[in-house]
Amino acid sequence: MPDVIVIGGGPAGCAAALGLNRLGYHVVLCDQAKFPRDKVCGEFISPAADPILKRLGVLDRIEALSPKRLKGVAISSYEGEEVVIDYPQLPGMETRPTSLSVSRYVLDAIFMEQVKQVGIEVREQHKVTEFLFAEGRVVGIRGWDESKTSFSLKAPLVIDAGGRNALSLKKFDLKKQSAGNNKIALAAHWQGAQLADDYCYMHVSRPGYTGISSVAENRANVVLVVDRQAMRGENPDRFYRDTVMKNRYRQKILQNAECIESVRAVESLAFSVKSVPCGGLLLVGDAMGFIDPFTGEGIYLSLRSSEIAVEGVDQSLKDSDGSRETLKDYEVRRKQEFDKKFLLSRILQKLIYNRFFCDRVVRALKRNPDLAETLVGVIGDLLPAQRVVSSKFLLRLMLA
Repeated sequence: MPDVIVIGGGPAGCAAALGLNRLGYHVVLCDQAKFPRDKVCGEFISPAADPILKRLGVLDRIEALSPKRLKGVAISSYEGEEVVIDYPQLPGMETRPTSLSVSRYVLDAIFMEQVKQVGIEVREQHKVTEFLFAEGRVVGIRGWDESKTSFSLKAPLVIDAGGRNALSLKKFDLKKQSAGNNKIALAAHWQGAQLADDYCYMHVSRPGYTGISSVAENRANVVLVVDRQAMRGENPDRFYRDTVMKNRYRQKILQNAECIESVRAVESLAFSVKSVPCGGLLLVGDAMGFIDPFTGEGIYLSLRSSEIAVEGVDQSLKDSDGSRETLKDYEVRRKQEFDKKFLLSRILQKLIYNRFFCDRVVRALKRNPDLAETLVGVIGDLLPAQRVVSSKFLLRLMLA
């Protein structure tokens, strides 16, 4: 019997499996997909993720592909002012940090290769449909394998890294949708995109905003986020292309480019979750709540949440105590580390969808590089979110 079962083979699940394997635990990882597989994603990774990727043994694999590295973020407001902001060089850093820009197809494949290489048991095309319970706590899983044969597996602890559609969220009705949030992200790769420099370009204009980043030579990932109602039942591919090209900044980047694939979509952006109501189960990655993509990509949050979970699981297994009370310490630590970032997401959402405030914030950031670098430092997970989610920062921003 394994010590831990991990549901989900994305970055969060693989990070949890690799961390526990390094501590000597027997881990089984199950995923309903056959790898490699693609997924809608902003495809850039916070600079703060580099040390975690190195600890997990995947950074060298990524660097071997000579990936794109981004210097920071460029933000434009309603086709007016644009500000270009580098990630801040903090004390102790020899150079300014950069963020990796890697397609999820490649990134997830690298993670899965690393998981298999270190000897972790991987069960692909295994769809988990139920939890097994004993004495009011989760003690295993049940589901279907690639041949549609039923399987079950027991373990002292289960980690659900199944993303925004995780089994735990449905089974225990844990998802709390943000009020008024009915957004959809539409994404596709474009060949021949002409980006002025290596930045993630965020362009805000009705009916939403885009994030554009280079993932390879002359190839860019273009993600459009809008309210679901803005589509009015229109064909997703047509709506996506028409909306993307209505902005003059995006036109400049993509005027000679070709969208080389059908648009991919994901809904239910920006949600939080309630506490797990039983023992034997932890949530990591997007399953613990999803942050709006404008505020910061979710891969760092996935990796960091898995690191915190591994510490909690290690202590739980050493104490032979997988009770809800014991595992709740993980939830407390997770909230302490991430709640301010989620709050920042909600604040920025209010700002960017109000042209009056968005224009003035972008102008203020352009006039005050120190404020701009602080904000991007938080977005890049280099600085704690409380540096921005504070009356002092907001006062300085208003005065600027």
